[in-house]
Amino acid sequence: HVQLVESGGGLVQAGDSLRLSCVPSGGTFTNMAWFRRAPGKEREFVAAITWRGGSTDYADSVKGRFTISRDNAKNGVYLQMNSLRPEDTAVYYCAGGKIGGIYSDDTSWRYWGQGTQVNVSS
Repeated sequence: HVQLVESGGGLVQAGDSLRLSCVPSGGTFTNMAWFRRAPGKEREFVAAITWRGGSTDYADSVKGRFTISRDNAKNGVYLQMNSLRPEDTAVYYCAGGKIGGIYSDDTSWRYWGQGTQVNVSS
């Protein structure tokens, strides 16, 4: 049984930083990604990374502020979020098990975590 468990969310002020963590159990994933869903909006792509961090991809809205990296010892993934903005407020989801399609399409991913809430106040 595959599970993805996120942690690291919280309430911060604009300009602050947070680091999210996602650790899988029951599986090892070549590619992993982060998505987020803001209140009243569709789930959107944030960042993706390949095994051993050989390649990364980011949404334009987070480029230069967020960094995705792999924890190869734990087969997990991190999302370092710097210079946070109120518009980054969302539930952040970890995804693994890419089944085809493009990284930024949430239908391309088979497994999802339960989500971790990030709130950024102005």
